Amino acid sequence: MTDFASIKYGEKEWIYPIIEGSEGERAIDISELRSDSGLVAYDPSYSNFAVCKSAITYIDGESGILRYRGIPIEELVKRPDFVEVAWLLIFGHKPEKDERERFRKRLTKNAHLPERMRHHFEGFPATAHPMAVTSAMINALSCFYPELFNSEWDVEFEEISAELISKIRTIAAYAYRRSKGLPYIYPDPKLRYCANFLHMLFSMPYDQYVADPEIEDALNLLFILHADHEQNCSTSTVRIVGSSQANLFASCAAGVCALWGRLHGGANVAVMEMLQQIHDGELTVKQYIEKAKQKDSGCKLMGFGHRIYKNYDPRARILKASCHRVLQKLQISDPLLDIALQLEEAALEDPYFTERKLYPNVDFYSGIIFRAIGIPTDMFTVMFVIGRLPGWIAHWHEQREDPTLRIARPRQIYTGPTPTSGQNCAEKI
Repeated sequence: MTDFASIKYGEKEWIYPIIEGSEGERAIDISELRSDSGLVAYDPSYSNFAVCKSAITYIDGESGILRYRGIPIEELVKRPDFVEVAWLLIFGHKPEKDERERFRKRLTKNAHLPERMRHHFEGFPATAHPMAVTSAMINALSCFYPELFNSEWDVEFEEISAELISKIRTIAAYAYRRSKGLPYIYPDPKLRYCANFLHMLFSMPYDQYVADPEIEDALNLLFILHADHEQNCSTSTVRIVGSSQANLFASCAAGVCALWGRLHGGANVAVMEMLQQIHDGELTVKQYIEKAKQKDSGCKLMGFGHRIYKNYDPRARILKASCHRVLQKLQISDPLLDIALQLEEAALEDPYFTERKLYPNVDFYSGIIFRAIGIPTDMFTVMFVIGRLPGWIAHWHEQREDPTLRIARPRQIYTGPTPTSGQNCAEKI
């Protein structure tokens, strides 16, 4: 096998090295292509481009494999602890006992928002989308902690990471309660990460919400399984913004905006909308399945299949079991959840979907669990933000430590008017 590739154009030929990752992925290093030849590579969605070298997450979509720092996701969810997985992603190893305790103390200490910042929520209309509020408030954090960015960033990095991972729960809970006209609930330092978040979401001043261990475990699982997924749209956005040496808060706020898109973080919302459509249209699951098979029907089976995984999404396999445990525990009577379970069963038994490897994905099960817990649909993507934050921080950090880092600057193929055509247009006007 050669360790180089050649590109020939006209009478000239250029030789470029092949680089290989630790799992055997091979890539042509064309970083000098434009300076050598004047040519650029064209790939609008970056689907065939490796934009960086990363040691954080490995995905094999054909085999249905997901690993964080080399550890299979199946191992990390046996005793789900989102805080430990966050440390693993950001710092590259499982935390030692002293590291774990120090980080937990930092999270507890940083759960409160500055009182002046809390009043910012009053300025948003009650109808504001929680993702808009979340992005704005993450960006605003840098206004309240300028000292974290005036010193050497690497000295303060653990503190900055804890600041953001802790406060995102409070921001999310306050955004939710603002939209519902409910009083804000302060974090409780005696509670663990997920239990504290649920407390801030659902408690009342006169009635504290106590999370059931099964629900707390399910939320840990959801956050862990969303914590990183390689170079997706929002993670790439964080890296691009961070490449300008923008601070961590600003870079992650940009990631929130990218995640907000319907084709990215909004997928589990689309699942709920599909279930509502089936319910409102008084369709049977069988009727909807048949419509989804017809190309011209405009009917899509949301929450099935994945762009990366051509096999069963390993995250979905884990969430499926958790989903059934949660529903059994809560014993909820909800027509949409009933439809979801019928849809899952029907699709998994239908050769049309299984032959095309259109299995339920993580978005299908996450939406069902969120709804069962009592989280409204417009908060689903905010929940995704909480889970994905450690991955964004890890990628920002990894890139910042790269001595070869340059500001991201993609090229384009210009297709606008030339000076001659522009002159002709001016004459016609």
